[in-house]
Amino acid sequence: DAKAADGQQDAGRGRRGRSFESPQGAGIFMTLMLKPELSPVNAPMLTLVAALAVADGIREVCDLEAKIKWPNDIVVNGKKVCGILTEMSTELECINYIVTGIGINVANHEFPEEIRDVATSLYLETGKEVRRSQLIAAIMRAYEGYYDKFMENQNMKSLMDVYNSRLANCGTQVRVL
Repeated sequence: DAKAADGQQDAGRGRRGRSFESPQGAGIFMTLMLKPELSPVNAPMLTLVAALAVADGIREVCDLEAKIKWPNDIVVNGKKVCGILTEMSTELECINYIVTGIGINVANHEFPEEIRDVATSLYLETGKEVRRSQLIAAIMRAYEGYYDKFMENQNMKSLMDVYNSRLANCGTQVRVL
């Protein structure tokens, strides 16, 4: 439930039905809706396209080394700054639509104690206020370019080098639950 007038979200939904609230003016909560000519089996890769775009937008606007924590989180200095959720509606072999939700912690000055060690914001990382409109524009420019490359072959082949260079846990041991 986004409240455009006051820039807050009070019924956000993440993976596995998790919920979250976002204080007024503290973040970016945007949704991309696409109706691509794409096989449903390839659609989940659009989360990766969005992750690349967000990482690039943060790098461009904030001069921070934003990394992708596969598959749908963006981290800065090891802490989550963004979550991405992609869902779709399909019929047999065709996609009705794909919705990608992106939530970025932009101006949060603090976090609740239970997530303080794992969450951060662009303000906390830079010590500066970030213009949300400027960041959204940078993300959308990057998204358009990555989306076009993805749709050429409907896969990540042409994006793998840049994607791998943005991975946060590449070469480290991870635990899969």
